[in-house]
Amino acid sequence: MIILKSGKVPNPIFIPEVILLNYSRQRELVFQAVLKNPIHPTADSVYEQVRRENPKISLGTVYRNLNFLSEMGMLRKISMPVGSDRFDGRLDEHYHMACTCCGRVFDVECATLEELDRQLLEHQGFRVQKRHLLLTGLCKECRGSGEDAPAD
Repeated sequence: MIILKSGKVPNPIFIPEVILLNYSRQRELVFQAVLKNPIHPTADSVYEQVRRENPKISLGTVYRNLNFLSEMGMLRKISMPVGSDRFDGRLDEHYHMACTCCGRVFDVECATLEELDRQLLEHQGFRVQKRHLLLTGLCKECRGSGEDAPAD
């Protein structure tokens, strides 16, 4: 795996300076499990998925690798108000919504926040550097099923 000296994940098309990390088959399996999972898996679900290919991997190894990959900027850790942290392989600017019924986490695109950033800079002189937004509510499927109880 590779990361730039700045700590950011490189654009796969253009990699000017690269630091090579020691290759680890287990780390690669963990990384790929998150990249292939669009519902933002928990460490436990990554563990279950990776165990299919590597039955000897431990849950601790999965946790350590997820945290390492997050610290290196290769994955995004999503801290949840209730329940386990989630992991996201998508690193571009986007937001999340979590269903309080089924527990799934979805990506959200929202240009409105860029307008808010502009207004904050213009009116208060405050420059937003980073945003963390997690919306909670009911997803389309859970609203359609008439369920509205929080997931355990």
